[in-house]
Amino acid sequence: MNQRKIKPIIGISIGDLNGISAEVVMKSLSDNRTYKSVTPLIYAHGKALSFYKKQLDLENFNFAQIRSLDEIQHKRINVINVTEECPEIVPGAETQEAGKFAFEALKMAVNDLKEGKIQALVTAPVNKNTINSEELPFVGHTEYITNEVGSSESLMLMVSEQLRVGLVTGHIPLRKVSETITKERIIKKANLLLNSLKKDFGIDKPKIAVLGLNPHAGEDGLLGQEEEEIIKPAIKELKDQNKMVFGPYPADGFFGMAHQTKFDGVLAMYHDQGLIPFKSISFSTGVNFTAGLPVIRTSPDHGTAYNIAGKNLAEEGSMRAAIFLAIDIINQHQPQEDED
Repeated sequence: MNQRKIKPIIGISIGDLNGISAEVVMKSLSDNRTYKSVTPLIYAHGKALSFYKKQLDLENFNFAQIRSLDEIQHKRINVINVTEECPEIVPGAETQEAGKFAFEALKMAVNDLKEGKIQALVTAPVNKNTINSEELPFVGHTEYITNEVGSSESLMLMVSEQLRVGLVTGHIPLRKVSETITKERIIKKANLLLNSLKKDFGIDKPKIAVLGLNPHAGEDGLLGQEEEEIIKPAIKELKDQNKMVFGPYPADGFFGMAHQTKFDGVLAMYHDQGLIPFKSISFSTGVNFTAGLPVIRTSPDHGTAYNIAGKNLAEEGSMRAAIFLAIDIINQHQPQEDED
């Protein structure tokens, strides 16, 4: 019984130290109401946070330096060093050293997440170019974490109060989208979205819209065959299973007429088709949630923003929203765990 009263631990991997990651994390946690019901654990280096505390004049940000999770302090912000030495911090610079450190932070955090030492992970932005190499292929957080937790599939789900958008295809070149989309893939991603809306967001009977791939959703085959041959058959199969799945809708008219307000979620065919309207509507409060995994992972919906790094110009709204969404999903799962 006592164990249940201990606040859940939310891990935060610090991301690229030369971008705005540390700034948005520290600003989000400077107000202790952000973590009233959870204990934050930042995977970083104490010297890096001290550097930015001074650089950005964040007097309200204080933390406990710990060496292991056994030392966690549940009423404070905790920081664990992911390497012995803190890398050189050069705000605005794209360096391999910062990329290597960002990956070490992510790797340690994901290991603790897999072992159940933390209850959720919020990942601050990284620069894929400074991590990716022949020895370490790194496409993105979503793909890395999905692989690490042993899942064959996951869903990149962008979440805000106004909109939830899942992607059939993620970080791949646009020319490969058409050949990657299959009936089976659409059905898998739609089911991941439906299941997440139930399990993670508490929606009993979710209703989702599926977007077309081509302009005007193919216009009955005139502008492309994917809708007729792949997308419509996938939707029909889902409907035959009594699932509330509708479409395919032309993306421009769908968002132009605000039809997203009639659905609990939207399934887009490719990255920019979903992300452009999402960021237009929810940029300052949007969250990237990896649905369909046995663990909880969220992140802000922006990048490293080197151009404003270290200048105290970054807005923390999206990072704060990522932390709150992780808390909400922990709470959503909790009653199910209590019943077991």
